[in-house]
Amino acid sequence: MEVNSLPIIKSAIKRVTTNEKANVRNAAKLSATRSAVKKFENAKTAGADNVDELYKAAVKAIDQAKSKGLIKANKAARDKSRLAARLAK
Repeated sequence: MEVNSLPIIKSAIKRVTTNEKANVRNAAKLSATRSAVKKFENAKTAGADNVDELYKAAVKAIDQAKSKGLIKANKAARDKSRLAARLAK
């Protein structure tokens, strides 16, 4: 938060801090989702034994990101479809 752009109204000050907290939380959740997908992709490429578990974890992470509004429904469906196709190969 810059000094020049400080809000004066009390509710606006609260919104700034709330938005900063939400931004950190959302970024962390989105990063965790991407990491889950990458773990699955890497395990599938390496031919690991726990591919099914990692697939379920990745789909769960995508669904949670969608429910929180971090990604849109169509992107979630597209990502899950691609994961399922990758699992079937």
